[in-house]
Amino acid sequence: METWASQHSGPSATQDSGTPRLVWLVASAVETSVQQNERVILLARGSRKKDEVTVFHGSKSPTLTIRQYLERVFKYAKCSTSCFVVAYIYLERYLQRRRGNRLTLLNVHRLLITSILVAAKFIDDECYSNGYYAKVGGVSTAELNKMELEFLFHLDFRLNVTVECYRSYCCRLEREGSGRRGYKIEQPFHP
Repeated sequence: METWASQHSGPSATQDSGTPRLVWLVASAVETSVQQNERVILLARGSRKKDEVTVFHGSKSPTLTIRQYLERVFKYAKCSTSCFVVAYIYLERYLQRRRGNRLTLLNVHRLLITSILVAAKFIDDECYSNGYYAKVGGVSTAELNKMELEFLFHLDFRLNVTVECYRSYCCRLEREGSGRRGYKIEQPFHP
C-alpha cells in the first residue's frame, strides 16, 4: 500500500500547501456526501423520521471546512497518506453498518478524526497518542476515547483492508475527483 501512496504524496502530487492531493480527494468525496445528505435532511424537515444522534454528533458544526480540517490533521498528525484512504474505507464501512446514520455537518469532523486515528494505529508504524489526536481534532481526549471504542465496535474490530479494496477506493476517489477543478492527480493510479 505504501508504494502507491509514496508515489502520490511527493512534490508532484501536492498543491502549494504541501498537502497531498489524495487528502483533497478524500475531502472532496466526503464534502459531496455531506452536501447531498444535508439537502436530503433539509427536504425531509417536515417528516417525522430524524437521524439518530450518536456520540459523533456535535451541538454545532465546526467553522473549519472538511478540506481545512483534513489539511490540519495531515499537517499535525503526520500520519501516512494511506491512512486517509483507509480512514475513508472505515468511514464507509461504519455508515453501511449504521444505516440510520449519514454524514452531516454535525458529525463529519468527529467521524473523520476517529477514522483517521483508527487507521493510523492500524497501518502506520508510529502513531501519536489519543490525547494528541484529540487536540488536533478539536475534541477532548475522553470524547475521542469514547468515539474510538464506539467506532471499533460498529466495525466489529475488522480493520483489515485488502490491497484490491485499497486500490479500488483509490481509483474511485480519482474518478470522483477528476471532474472537480484542482483535485485531479497528475499520475494515474496503477491498480
